Amino acid sequence: MIIAGTESFFLPGNGKKEAVLLLQGFAGNTAELLPLGNFLNAQGYAVLAPRLPGHGTTAEDMLRTNAEDWLDAVRDAYAVLKGFTQDIVVVGASMGGSLALLLAAEKQVKGIVALAAPIFIAQEQGISALPPKEMLTSSDFTPEVERHLENVPSAANLIYNKIPLLSVYDLLDVIERTKNCLPKITAPSLIIHGNADTMAAVESARYIVDHIGSSRKEIVLLDGAGHLLTLMEGREKIFKKIITFLDTL
Repeated sequence: MIIAGTESFFLPGNGKKEAVLLLQGFAGNTAELLPLGNFLNAQGYAVLAPRLPGHGTTAEDMLRTNAEDWLDAVRDAYAVLKGFTQDIVVVGASMGGSLALLLAAEKQVKGIVALAAPIFIAQEQGISALPPKEMLTSSDFTPEVERHLENVPSAANLIYNKIPLLSVYDLLDVIERTKNCLPKITAPSLIIHGNADTMAAVESARYIVDHIGSSRKEIVLLDGAGHLLTLMEGREKIFKKIITFLDTL
């Protein structure tokens, strides 16, 4: 059963020929994207945010999905938007930023915005202590800290209380694929990252900009900002930066 408020959402546009494909992060849900989706929609953009398989349900359900399932869901959503317009901008948060980059390496997109996309996992996450994949079973989980953010959609706080360790390897698979695809990407790209991100190391943003094939690329590093850029206080400044980028495509 899908957690209420974490479903896929579509917001019809009004006046803009471009549509925006919004992509969620690892073990998060679409409610994290709703503030940005509403902001973009108010500017006339059509917005589609697909729920990734195994997300917005249960941690056990997540265990039954993998990196290819997540990417297939992104491809399907792209195909849906192609029924509305040929001009698609893909915007992703956290692992959604990585998926956005992977999609841009495969499909024609008008622009890319990657928010806190991981290339390197921050040391605070202890990824070096992750057991070898062959030693893990379906009963191996890591606890997740509860989220109690204010002034956000209520479902954005309804994250899983545990994460399958096997699924972490699928996240690492997405990251490795992203590293390899960067030279193939040619669409204009905006890379935004907080320099206080304790999930995706800030070096990730610099790596993306240094290795992406796009001739037009911009990096924005935010002082004091953490990982949840679409939910942080003062997020409207980030949203306005994204709108400025989209309006110049």
